[in-house]
Amino acid sequence: MPQAILHPLQQHVSVTMQVNGQTITRTVEARMHLADFLRDVLGLTGSHVGCEHGVCGACTLRIDGAIMRGCLVLAAQLDGASVETIEGLTTGGEFADLQEAFVARNALQCGFCTPGMVMCASELLTRQPNAGREQIREFISGNYCRCTGYEAIVDAIETTAAARSRDGAPRKSA
Repeated sequence: MPQAILHPLQQHVSVTMQVNGQTITRTVEARMHLADFLRDVLGLTGSHVGCEHGVCGACTLRIDGAIMRGCLVLAAQLDGASVETIEGLTTGGEFADLQEAFVARNALQCGFCTPGMVMCASELLTRQPNAGREQIREFISGNYCRCTGYEAIVDAIETTAAARSRDGAPRKSA
């Protein structure tokens, strides 16, 4: 005899997580993706939803310190997790120098890919602070940009890596 199948819309789960350092508890649909939860429930619209298949990288954010695609993770899976969005990292000034380099190098145009690209670039600079152009290209290859042709993005990341190497650490804005 087949088992009864519950309709996904009827399933709700209570989750408590840290979002940008703030503890939040919400009841969410079991099938709601993290990117939608952040945008629609919490009003954190910095992470964009592009392909909804984890391919474009527009929804890249950090979960428990690792970058992930917000469209591939269910909010219900994150009870007890720590989530950092572009808004949280921007407020903390963690990559102010990277943001400044993106502006100076004209590495953003329409801005749709920018939050995910900056999150990815920040991760790269943490893992490989002396990354060269080929390493940068490889690391950001999962983030699509339809406007820039990537040269300006690679320039911005390379510029930031070089400045951090000279300075010894990322600069925070005042």
